[in-house]
Amino acid sequence: MPWGEVSIMSLRLEFVMLARQEGANIRALCRGFGVQPRIGYKWLARYAAAGEAGLADRSRQPKHSPDRTPAAMEELVLAVRDAHPCWGGRKIRRRLQDLGHDAVPSASTVTAVLHRHQRIDAAASAARERAERFERAAPNELWQMDFKGHFPIGSGRCHPLTVLDDHSRYALGLRACGNETEGTVQGELEAIFRRYGLPDRMLMDNGSPWGSANAEHRYTAFELWLIERGVAVSHGRPYHPQTQGKDERFHRTLAEEAIGRRGFADLAACQRRFDQWRHEYNTERPHDALGLATPITRYRPSHRTFPETIEPYDYGPGAILRRVDEDGWLSFRHRPLKLGRAFIHRRIALRPALPDGCFDAFFCGHKVATFDLREAAP
Repeated sequence: MPWGEVSIMSLRLEFVMLARQEGANIRALCRGFGVQPRIGYKWLARYAAAGEAGLADRSRQPKHSPDRTPAAMEELVLAVRDAHPCWGGRKIRRRLQDLGHDAVPSASTVTAVLHRHQRIDAAASAARERAERFERAAPNELWQMDFKGHFPIGSGRCHPLTVLDDHSRYALGLRACGNETEGTVQGELEAIFRRYGLPDRMLMDNGSPWGSANAEHRYTAFELWLIERGVAVSHGRPYHPQTQGKDERFHRTLAEEAIGRRGFADLAACQRRFDQWRHEYNTERPHDALGLATPITRYRPSHRTFPETIEPYDYGPGAILRRVDEDGWLSFRHRPLKLGRAFIHRRIALRPALPDGCFDAFFCGHKVATFDLREAAP
């Protein structure tokens, strides 16, 4: 993943905000962001002394004066709205507070300013609805991943790949891809894993490349790639996109705020816009589901690092080991058992299950099938 396409200031601020989280492993973060520890600690010291402005290569003017007039405050409100046309009064108020402005008016007053200056209309405001929300208890317990619907660009089509942390809504990945193949997704995920570590589980839909609707080939090679690296996999119910509601909502926001009706010449132009907006989404944009906090305040990288090499899995004592043949079958007690082509040449462990005559099949500690040997042989 070409992380260098992200602006230097955005990367520095993301690093600092993650490093300031309670229990952060600063040296691990330095490795993930590709910087020497002395540089990382230098950014932290500059931020502690001067805030965000301290991360710049040269000084910046102060963002506010303590003697702002109400007219000046209105100008600030309108400036934030113009920069983020989809934000309402609550988000704008919280953003101004986060920037350190004093005497920020109430959300209703900010909304009135927007109405007065024709930045918002009553119909659009009434269309917003609140939903009951559920989330995992801690960061990295579950990541949601999906492709947003592709759209045309000057050189073809862009397929946005999105990866979202369920607990914090932190956008771990937003990549402009030229296709939706297994190799493309795997390459992008490797870069994300190296920077943020591994989640406990990933939730995806049933589409290609990570899912399969074929009952005889329920697992894909991509799923096994995740399982080998210690990441459990889950899939949403078919035809129920609300299972991945957070990522679906993220896609709506992405379409409204980052894509809109803009024209993009190529994937590089898409990625530049995605990098800019992802930084805003994670570090600046107040999130309704988080009590108007920003996602980065609730996220911390995983302590489980990405394994660059995979050692043979130890199935422990009592496991009956079999290797799957090139057609997706294994042999056990003179019986051919179908597992699927994704498992070709991989070791599988069989363990007795209930009732007698049944055996569970495991791949790297993950149960992938149950075989009933009481059934008539084919």
